[in-house]
Amino acid sequence: MKIKIKRLHPDALLPTYAHPGDVGMDLYSLEDYNLQPGERKIFPVGFALEFEAGYAAIVKDKSSLPKNGGLHTMGGVFDAGYRGEYNVQLINLGNEPYQIEKGNKIAQLIIYPIAIAELEETAELSDSSRGDGKFGSTGK
Repeated sequence: MKIKIKRLHPDALLPTYAHPGDVGMDLYSLEDYNLQPGERKIFPVGFALEFEAGYAAIVKDKSSLPKNGGLHTMGGVFDAGYRGEYNVQLINLGNEPYQIEKGNKIAQLIIYPIAIAELEETAELSDSSRGDGKFGSTGK
């Protein structure tokens, strides 16, 4: 799949796949920042994308950041029609400040095929094996 990318900031590192066959492209910080416990911050990443309808670009955690620093991405769904600057919103769920340096990997971007749903309102839904079971509905 070909995706057009426009660099919006001269220091932006464009997304990269770390290994052949990887699904997520690494996203890089444009700034140094010390993210405090409980703090949320939006990090612009300095580029915009263009890709065809039927796909979405979704920002996900870099697996080492929640494990090592308690960082988690929030939001991060970019539709095919969006042409603005991409960003990563991080929250520090850890107990210590986390130092992010310019050029650090802060998230990953995954391109997903998307089904566009047509909703049909109804008074009843069919039965299923799960029904309306919530958390713990499958046991321990």
